[in-house]
Amino acid sequence: QVQLVESGGGLVQAGGSLRLSCASSERTFSRFAMGWFRQAPGKEREFVAAISWSGGSTYYADSVKGRFTISRDNAKNTLYLQMNSLKPEDTAVYYCAARLGSYYNSLNEYNYWGQGTQVTVSS
Repeated sequence: QVQLVESGGGLVQAGGSLRLSCASSERTFSRFAMGWFRQAPGKEREFVAAISWSGGSTYYADSVKGRFTISRDNAKNTLYLQMNSLKPEDTAVYYCAARLGSYYNSLNEYNYWGQGTQVTVSS
């Protein structure tokens, strides 16, 4: 069972930055494609960003492109999401997810999920 633990969420003013981390207990972390998703109150969970197992390929939702950067450190079994120029509409619980094989932007393709970390952006 792959365990994922997110951290780094918090309260930030619009225009500010946060960096989320997702630590994995999995020794073979480098075999997993990883993704970030978010869920705002009253809304469905949505795709934010994904990264290949090697880190060589990334993919972003249009709403965060140019503001967010996904990355990973396989030596530390950790996934990151650098969030800049934050907007109130970025307020949500952010989840990391893992799957073997290629990365996807569909949450249904991911097998393992963290518990989430709250990000709140004030206007």
